[in-house]
Amino acid sequence: MSRGTRSGRPSEARTRLLETATRIFYAEGIHSVGVDRIIEEAQVTRATLYRHFTGKEELVLAYLDQADQGMRAHITGAQAAPDAAPEDDVRAVARAIADGIRSPGFRGCAFLNAVAEYPDPDHPVHRAVLAHRQWFLETVTELLGRAGIEPADAAGRHFVMLRDGAMAAGCLFDPELVCETFLRGVESLLTAGAAASRT
Repeated sequence: MSRGTRSGRPSEARTRLLETATRIFYAEGIHSVGVDRIIEEAQVTRATLYRHFTGKEELVLAYLDQADQGMRAHITGAQAAPDAAPEDDVRAVARAIADGIRSPGFRGCAFLNAVAEYPDPDHPVHRAVLAHRQWFLETVTELLGRAGIEPADAAGRHFVMLRDGAMAAGCLFDPELVCETFLRGVESLLTAGAAASRT
């Protein structure tokens, strides 16, 4: 049984701590937020926080793990019906990313934001970000390969770079324009990749 759970379910206090940390970390950054602020806003005691998390680092890792699980569910749910054309799965994932960029309170990619604060490649937070990004790269590469885009590995890296640029620009410029540019880029990637696979 994990820390702070009963019957395998997170306790109410742990859930409240993680929800509070997630909201503040994403909106304001990780290093700028201390545990005292999280304790106060979650309305728990310091002892309660340390009963569920060994410290701030474990709370940050839990925040990223929750974001990772959410992203996996989002991408899986976005994919088209089983009888749809494979390239429609790629388009569906791209549209899901665009929807996220257009959402209220969007402040960029939680993982890119986190890794900017933890540049040491040996730090657990940095490693968690890299693991998430590797999963995402492998996922889109597989989708592009199924759509007949060759070479799929290069196309996957291209898709991730388009996504990274859109996530960075989406909180700085007009999100509608950013999303339009991103989706057009993905469509061009599909067209060019399909043409290359026929030659």
